[in-house]
Amino acid sequence: MAMVCLSDFEAYAKKYLPKIAWDYFAAGADDCTTRDENILAYKRIRFRPRMLRDVSVTDIRTKILGTEISFPVGIAPTGFHQLAWPDGEKSTARAARAMNTCYIASTYSTCTLEEISAAAPGGLRWFQLYIHRNRAASQQLVQRAEASGFQGLVLTADLPYTGKRRDDVRNGFCLPPHMKVKNLERAFEVCKMSLLDPSVTWNDIYWLRSLTHLPIIIKGILTREDAELAVRHGVQGIIVSNHGGRQLDEGPATIDALVEVVEAVRGRVEVYVDGGIRKGSDVLKALALGAKCVFIGRPALWGLAYKGEEGLQDVLRILQDEFRLSMALAGCASVSEIGQHLVQFSKL
Repeated sequence: MAMVCLSDFEAYAKKYLPKIAWDYFAAGADDCTTRDENILAYKRIRFRPRMLRDVSVTDIRTKILGTEISFPVGIAPTGFHQLAWPDGEKSTARAARAMNTCYIASTYSTCTLEEISAAAPGGLRWFQLYIHRNRAASQQLVQRAEASGFQGLVLTADLPYTGKRRDDVRNGFCLPPHMKVKNLERAFEVCKMSLLDPSVTWNDIYWLRSLTHLPIIIKGILTREDAELAVRHGVQGIIVSNHGGRQLDEGPATIDALVEVVEAVRGRVEVYVDGGIRKGSDVLKALALGAKCVFIGRPALWGLAYKGEEGLQDVLRILQDEFRLSMALAGCASVSEIGQHLVQFSKL
């Protein structure tokens, strides 16, 4: 079967992954309203393409926190990549390096930070952190990430408790016995995600700052109020995210929340977005509305499930080609020409 678009990889993963793994990756919270709205919201945005603009040469490169990437799509942090492919996060890191883009490795990786780093030396990697009740374990993770050559620290802010994902409850989701949450082996039991610290506040950003020289990016912001607080507390970036619709159901789609956050920060920090990106034209819409870069979660896992590192490269390459084509058809020869003038919200 020819893999032509991201939904082809989704169909493959659904067919061939074990049900418990597919259900875990696909799960949204409660009725899955937000999960599905993340995708539907993109369909309500229409382009205002410009014609007769020389697009014979297009430049799709961009920079995030000063580092150039080949195109504005990175890999969002997701847990347990070995559920999709035996080499897990090592394959993810290699694919990201091959495509010259950013990979955010999850606290809940099934490979260690050191293994991920060694698998793709020289790649652009950020580390996503959950702060646990055991602060010493979290501090050690931050220091290990910096020592392993990770170049950014992504603090997830939207998980004081785990959202109710019904299929995981029905399935009694647990990692298979041969898999481990490698970064927290001695501090963590995957079937009891109760070690997360629900008392974390904005002041903990100062604590993180005291531990590391890495830039801090905060993930999970959906409102102007929190965007302003993020800037005030000295973060270098914001990822507009609702955790793929896995936390609070019936919140806003991320592409809708992006507009509010971009307006609030007024260019003082870089803003990125994840959730619902399925086509290169979705990337173009997100950039038009002010995102510096987008991050993909589930599609990366579908690529891994298809052919590991090679499959994930295929997913990224399809998005890259679609983005380049959409950009040219909309009349943009470079990323710098993309702006809000390019889109309008459908009145339907």
